[in-house]
Amino acid sequence: MNIVDFNQIQSIAESFRPAPEKILSGAPDQTIHNHYSSPCGQFSAGIWEGAVGQWKVNYTEHEYCEILEGASRLRDEAGESKTVRKGDRFVIPAGFTGTWEVLEPCRKVYVVFEQA
Repeated sequence: MNIVDFNQIQSIAESFRPAPEKILSGAPDQTIHNHYSSPCGQFSAGIWEGAVGQWKVNYTEHEYCEILEGASRLRDEAGESKTVRKGDRFVIPAGFTGTWEVLEPCRKVYVVFEQA
């Protein structure tokens, strides 16, 4: 069967940190377990985990998120902010520029579409 079950798939953890010039505070270490990437490379889905910290973001992709644990705050360039917590589901549209701040160690499901 070709169904990708996040509970049963074993993916290799990819650990990283934003580029130093993007980090605003903390030590925002992050880990991705990418469970699926489409053959065309435009669509992917998996689990992301982030440590407390804040960094600059500039989305070229559309991203659906569902927070599984913890809390984060997204702030746009105009200073408007939204705090997201366990159970929250939302989309970050391509073109969003601002900051992502992990307030409490955070874990989310992500689904990303990068338009060609």
